[in-house]
Amino acid sequence: MSTVAETGLRTEFAFELPVGYVDDDGQVHKHGTMRMARARDEIAPLRDPRVRDNEAYLTVLLLSRTTTQLGTVPSVTPAVIEGLFTPDLAFLQDLYRRINQEGHTRAAVVCPACRHDFSVDVAGGAAGES
Repeated sequence: MSTVAETGLRTEFAFELPVGYVDDDGQVHKHGTMRMARARDEIAPLRDPRVRDNEAYLTVLLLSRTTTQLGTVPSVTPAVIEGLFTPDLAFLQDLYRRINQEGHTRAAVVCPACRHDFSVDVAGGAAGES
């Protein structure tokens, strides 16, 4: 049996929010980490009455279960995800999709000026990181 380190499997991804979560003290938290989802992360919220009442709430629960760190916020709860600005929520939804459906955080883009194709790390990693 091999370990994650031995296989090079990457299961956690650093990110930087475009706006940032503002806590009750007014502190802005932009840097965080998200891990790959496990089957139970997608199954358990389906039993939650908030999801039964509003299917869109599934996103809040999925992101709160898989966002492992957000600045110095002690715990990323559904209330924290609910408090995100819309651009940050959209960013995390896209990051979740990339990590869990595509297995990476890179996106193919085209320069609008020169039409050159290249890829960027949407998680906000340093240049050259994969």
